Amino acid sequence: MNVRRSAAVVAVLVATAGLGTGTGTGFASAAFAADTASEASTAPSASPSQAIPTGLYGYTDPTYDGVWRQSLALLALDTVGEKPGAGAVEWLVGQQCASGAFAAYRADATARCDAETAVDTNSTAAAIQALAAVGGRDAEAGRAVRWLKDNQNEDGGWGYTPGGPSDANSTSVVIGALAAAGDAPEKQQKDGNSPYDALRSLALPCGDGETGDKNGAEDGGAFAYQPDKKGGLAANADATAAAVLGSLGEGFVVESGGGTGKDKDNGTGTGTDKGKGKGSFGACVPGESPEKLAHNGAVHLAGALTADGYLKSSLAGAEDQPDHGTTADAVVALAAAGNLAATDKPLAWLRKNYGVWAAKAGPAAYAQLVLAAHACGGDPRDFGGADLVAQLKDSGPAGEGSDYSSVPYDDTTAGDEAGDGLGAGAWWAIGLGLVVVAATAGFVLVRAGRKRPQA
Repeated sequence: MNVRRSAAVVAVLVATAGLGTGTGTGFASAAFAADTASEASTAPSASPSQAIPTGLYGYTDPTYDGVWRQSLALLALDTVGEKPGAGAVEWLVGQQCASGAFAAYRADATARCDAETAVDTNSTAAAIQALAAVGGRDAEAGRAVRWLKDNQNEDGGWGYTPGGPSDANSTSVVIGALAAAGDAPEKQQKDGNSPYDALRSLALPCGDGETGDKNGAEDGGAFAYQPDKKGGLAANADATAAAVLGSLGEGFVVESGGGTGKDKDNGTGTGTDKGKGKGSFGACVPGESPEKLAHNGAVHLAGALTADGYLKSSLAGAEDQPDHGTTADAVVALAAAGNLAATDKPLAWLRKNYGVWAAKAGPAAYAQLVLAAHACGGDPRDFGGADLVAQLKDSGPAGEGSDYSSVPYDDTTAGDEAGDGLGAGAWWAIGLGLVVVAATAGFVLVRAGRKRPQA
């Protein structure tokens, strides 16, 4: 769970619960998420008085990621042919609101969802993908799909909150959900715009961008999370990894050995030659088709991974640190685009350094790694000598906590020991978010002309 999404959850929960505005405008989450650029260090532990719900994967506080981590865990287990732990699917289904939407977590799933329930597109889209994978839950998945369709923005995309500004991550995870449910994402349009139009508006042209060399060449082909206040686009690795999958119509799961882009020209005129080598994969190419944009995003990711084998993130004023989660997501994106050669170095780095991060970040982290290994044709049960599937299962309803002290970890390159969980850095962000939201509460109240429809 990346900190941008975590920050959005925090701000939404504060805005809808802590401040009691009940406006449902999405203003606070969009503003706060846009200013949050990194992941944090450790996952928060559940307090002694807070029991982890039966059927839920993970042992930490589910407030900000319960549905997300459960969905990824179910997807990863289904991908490797494993059955989920007792009550796991039922727990996920029980989190759904009558409207079809999901919130990050509802402590009292028996209570009726209302205007104060912080439903969001990311949790809903992730749950759809999980329910489609496990099967037998067409009715629940169908209700969730209808809710997403009803909350599509005029530009064709989705924001984290219903009605919030579209962003690359949310739009891409919804595309994956539509595809998993058997819908054609390109046919889902609002005011003549499809989700691919929304992603196109967030793609940086070849040789363009706000950072890199004087021509911005380093950022060419990347995607931005959202436009900045002036409408400019800044390359974002997390958004790029998500948008590559979205542009290819893929969800979280990419089949072994490469996805949509494998053995295809993808309209780039370069060809992938089965992903063998950077030269055969080609460079950033002009064009605005989803396939070309996916190709260009993958080229950008491959270039960003060349030096160290991992992507980086940092809190403002802090040194850059490895971003394990986005690195794993980038591996999946590269495999989907057909550039398997570019996955070798980041996979090797993850095998060596994932240990402490995954043990603290929990089931979503293990699921990301399982999906990354699977997408590249690797064996998740032998990942640097460790069994990711067993570790994921051990975090679930049927398992018990284990000692992860022997899991591979190299503290000379891994930076902050957990890097990507929701913890110390995220709690710093939460504190900042409280200040930001409190400061803007009056503005939100003035701007709010209507309440969010009941969920």
